[in-house]
Amino acid sequence: MNPLDVFHEPPKQSAGLSGGEEISAPGWDAITEAFRKLYPGQENPIHFGALIPWRLGGPNPLQGVSAYDGGDFFHLVTYGLTDLYEKEGTDPEYSGYGYEFTLKLRKTGLGDVHAELGGIAGILQDLAKLTFENGEQFYPNEYIYTGQKTGMDRAGTSRLTGFITARDEAGTIETPNGKVDFVKLIGATDAELRAVMDGKLRVAELAERLGGWTDYTRDSTV
Repeated sequence: MNPLDVFHEPPKQSAGLSGGEEISAPGWDAITEAFRKLYPGQENPIHFGALIPWRLGGPNPLQGVSAYDGGDFFHLVTYGLTDLYEKEGTDPEYSGYGYEFTLKLRKTGLGDVHAELGGIAGILQDLAKLTFENGEQFYPNEYIYTGQKTGMDRAGTSRLTGFITARDEAGTIETPNGKVDFVKLIGATDAELRAVMDGKLRVAELAERLGGWTDYTRDSTV
């Protein structure tokens, strides 16, 4: 798994500045504010942060992944596909690549919650690398087929091996650095993804069947 360090407060200081000088992070703050509106009172969600940020030469493009407690599920959101600090992207309308990933992970069958959240955070890092290294963009109503035979959970026993995408409930927000779309990843089985690829099932139809959840314990719907 990608090296991730656990902390409960987003970093307020840049490791690249001497004397611990505080820097402005309006993009980061806007993402956090959007999810605090969805989950009032959760000032310190579980947070996974990269040991060394990409901008400082680290291997992980995402600077962080937060997991908000939604009762029966955790709602994860990434930080790093958009401009978190100053405006860097060239698109005048959108911030950075224009989107951040989200994922709703059901608590059922998770076992070691912290390990499973760290595992899915690592998967989100790998997907973000496809954007940073290959320029691959992710939008709602698409599928991500991996071809793997083992599940995406830590034990590898889940039937979920890939994803479909949908528009997250957080929608689109305006930040000082431009717009940010929240693209939700929904875990899908190999059979479901093959049905989509073969044109037997539409992504939107599958997303409706699944209710927008990633549930490690469920069976395939096809």
